[in-house]
This record gives sequence, C-alpha cells and structure tokens, in this order.
Amino acid sequence: MFKPRKKVAILVSGNLLPDSPDRREDIFELDEEIGKLIPAFADLGMDISLVNWRDAADRAHEYAAMLPLFVWDYFEQNEEAFFQAMAKICQKTNLYNPFDVLKWNANKSYLEELENQGAATIPTIALDKLSEARIIHAMDKLAADKVVIKPVIGGGAWRQVLYERGTPFPSQDELPPEGALIQPFINSVSTEGEYSFLYFGGSFSHALNKRPKDGDYRVQSIYGGLEKAYTPTNQERAQARAVLDVLDFTPLYARVDFLRGNDRRLLLIELELIEPYLYLPYAEGEGGDNKGAQKLAKALAKKLAR
Repeated sequence: MFKPRKKVAILVSGNLLPDSPDRREDIFELDEEIGKLIPAFADLGMDISLVNWRDAADRAHEYAAMLPLFVWDYFEQNEEAFFQAMAKICQKTNLYNPFDVLKWNANKSYLEELENQGAATIPTIALDKLSEARIIHAMDKLAADKVVIKPVIGGGAWRQVLYERGTPFPSQDELPPEGALIQPFINSVSTEGEYSFLYFGGSFSHALNKRPKDGDYRVQSIYGGLEKAYTPTNQERAQARAVLDVLDFTPLYARVDFLRGNDRRLLLIELELIEPYLYLPYAEGEGGDNKGAQKLAKALAKKLAR
C-alpha cells in the first residue's frame, strides 16, 4: 500500500541560511548534521526542509512536524518573538520538542527544579538583577572565588562571563542583559572538558567529550573547542539516565551536558531540549547510515505514526 511521504521542517536562525549577509562561523555544524539527517529521514518516508523560524508559523500547515534544532539566535533577546512563533506552530502541526517543554527548558532556572527532584547538578544561584554586590554575595554563598555568570535564557556562551574575585568587574555589555545564573568555576572544564550524552526518544545514542582550547574554558567550536567520541562507563550512563528519569515527559531529542566535580561525579550543567547541536559526527556511521540520525528519524516516525 502506498504511503505518502511526510514533510519535516528543521527550523534555523536566519544567520544559518545561505543568503544571510552575516552567516555564522559554525555553519559547518549545520551542514554536517543535515547531511546525515536528510538521508536517514528519507529512508523512513520523511523529507527534510530548512525553514527560517521567523517564517515557520505561516508555513506550518505544509509540514507534518517542525523541529527547532538550529534556532541559534532565539536567546539573543529574540525569545518573545520565538515563543510567539512556536505557539502558533503547535496550533497547526506537530512541534518537537513540544511547546511546553521548550518554554520550560528556555529558562535555565530549571536546574534548581531538577536538583530538588534528585538530579546531581552544578551548584547554581539565580539572580533576577545583576550588580557587583549581588554577584559577590552569590560567590560568598557558593564559597567560590571564581564563577561563571550565564544568562538565564542563553546558549553557546552568549553574554557569558568568567569572573574571579578581586579582578575588574565586567562591563554591562559583557554581562547577561537581564537575569543570570552564578555557578562556581569547576577546574575540570580546563583539564578534562565537558561531556555530552545524546538521547533520542528516551534512548541513549552516543556521547562525546568537548575540550576548550588552551587558555579558554568555553568548549564550543566557535571558540576553538575540540571534540572527540567518548564511551561512557555504566556508572556514567546511569548518572545521565537519572537526569532524564526525573522528567515527567520523554523528549524527542535531548542532550545532557556534564562537568566532572571534585568528587569525580558527573554534575549536570545543562539539559538541552530546544536547539542542541546533536554532534552526529560522533555517532557511528556516515551519511544516512549514521546511527544517531537513524535513531532520531525512527523516534520521530514513531510519533508521527500515532
């Protein structure tokens, strides 16, 4: 019996489109990922298109599903317009991850909620307003002389600052524009890097280790960070699984990011459910044979078949 093919939109920011005058330096990550997703999805009867998230609400009726995997500018003070667009999309088609999940995950104060539910997280203090006195007070409470100051809504180290007690205080233009999270600087980020665990449909796919370049602490490729595939131990797999187990939903896709604490436990830095780069080059297989792309395609196909 003939089954019609389904159209799936991968939502992107304008600066990742070919005709953008200010294309991002890390656009190669989009090319790498899409080159694996397109054939893997096609094998299951789904055809992928790239759609600017700002145009997506008007085109949502054309697609069986929309995935905001590359909306890498939504947090640059565009979140109001972004969530207005996502709210319209989910009235017309399937949005994955769902709107309520995206909305919850955008505000990184979810870390406190996950900690209260038993997840091992990096110690975090949320501030609704920033000042030198407030940050020093947070450092005192954390017993930390060096902290990372992150936007409550942010990503990719945007408007993120490393601050050490006794050094000149960062300028307003460097700091997060509004609320912020204050986290102690964990030395292992420099010596060991971060770990990312990828899950599709609730099932583990692959993991990797991300290290900053010498003299930096940011692990993103745009800052010179390097990645390599990583095979986690059973204990580490269990620690990552424990984070997802506290959720009352199963995300279509999830990236669980950790640093190793002084006690050698993995501590959650972020749970990425909106626009995580999926690091498919570190899953087994090339092109449409990539195991990570296949797992995501199968998880989506299963949802769309219901």
